[in-house]
Amino acid sequence: MTKMTTSRAITLASLGGCLALPSLVHADFVKDSKASLELRNFYMNRDFRQDSPLPKVSGKNPTEYKSHAEEWAQGFLLRAESGYTEGTIGVGIDALGLVGVRLDSGRGQSGTGLLQLDKETAEAQSSYGALGATGKFKVSKSVLKVGTLQPKNPVLQANDSRLLPQTFEGGSLNVLEIDKLSLNAGMFGQVKQRASSDREDMTLNGSSARGSDNFQFAGADYALSKNVTASYYYAQLENIYQQNFAGLVYLQPLGEGQTLKADLRYFDSSDSGNQYAGKIDNRALNGMLTYGLGAHSFGLGYQRMNGDNAFPYITDSDPYLVNYVQIGNFASSEERSWQARYDLNFASYGIPGLTLMTRYVTGDNIDRGAQAEGKEWERDTDLAYVLQDGALKGLGVKWRNATYRSNLAKTTEDLDENRLILSYTVALW
Repeated sequence: MTKMTTSRAITLASLGGCLALPSLVHADFVKDSKASLELRNFYMNRDFRQDSPLPKVSGKNPTEYKSHAEEWAQGFLLRAESGYTEGTIGVGIDALGLVGVRLDSGRGQSGTGLLQLDKETAEAQSSYGALGATGKFKVSKSVLKVGTLQPKNPVLQANDSRLLPQTFEGGSLNVLEIDKLSLNAGMFGQVKQRASSDREDMTLNGSSARGSDNFQFAGADYALSKNVTASYYYAQLENIYQQNFAGLVYLQPLGEGQTLKADLRYFDSSDSGNQYAGKIDNRALNGMLTYGLGAHSFGLGYQRMNGDNAFPYITDSDPYLVNYVQIGNFASSEERSWQARYDLNFASYGIPGLTLMTRYVTGDNIDRGAQAEGKEWERDTDLAYVLQDGALKGLGVKWRNATYRSNLAKTTEDLDENRLILSYTVALW
């Protein structure tokens, strides 16, 4: 099948299930249905601290330069979820509608990742969007979903850090038949990136090599006790890379208002088929230790890369690494990095809905071949407030600030970034 044919087949299969539902619908299908519209207003400014080439136009090298990227956009995210029909096999359907509208941009300002760029002019389009449908089937405690999905597991996490989310086309299975054990498996054929309305093959982050239309994964999460959960997952992006993951999460109450959480993660990645992206060799050990004390939490993280290559993951997805932060991923070849983090919930001080997060990450020992050792650091601050009552109850305002410095490349060695996000969700039914 061609790319278009494959994506259409998935969507039509899901919609076909919906058309067959009228004769099957029961109270639970309607009663458990819900729909919402999220309004997301997003402003983003990225200061490069030096001139940077404008995006390429029609494949030609740019001759113009800019010192920053700045865009403002409005997003509309419509989500609808049905319940399940009665019977041995419960059937349902979900739908997702996405629309992004340009409020302010231009060729000298584009490139924040908020808006889809015109392939001919490299300017942000006035609007873009996408529709997706998902058929779902439930037997006992197990659920199979086919269609448009936003996976969240250690080997593949859809990115939702811009105006519209990244989505994948394929299927996933979650089995909960055994107490304390969650089995997960899935297969995806295409991806729609955050600032795009097009479905395309999945590529290796940071690589311009050919993509793949086959990503598969399988894994399990098991509660060893009420405080300890262990995980193992295997994934393969056909002809590009394969990956093993093992994780352990330990959460221990220490007394009134006190907790200790340890989150340990290990990845072993290698090439798969060695056809598209060449040799891949990476082992990533990372973990986070967090102490909670009432409204405060203090975290320390460590991340170490071993092998000849950077950590591999699907382009623009969220790698499951503790030091993957607002701008950097701190996952270059042989890199070691540390994180210090602090969170504060102001509810304990009489301001419910107000939260603060700040962190500092520093990395060194980056393998740059004959060049000097690579180094980088990033400082992030998030300040968020959600209205607790009144006519606009639930309206969220978030300011995200980041400062990034490195000696890795001239075009990315210095970055200052601000994001201002207003979000409000309306329950339709």
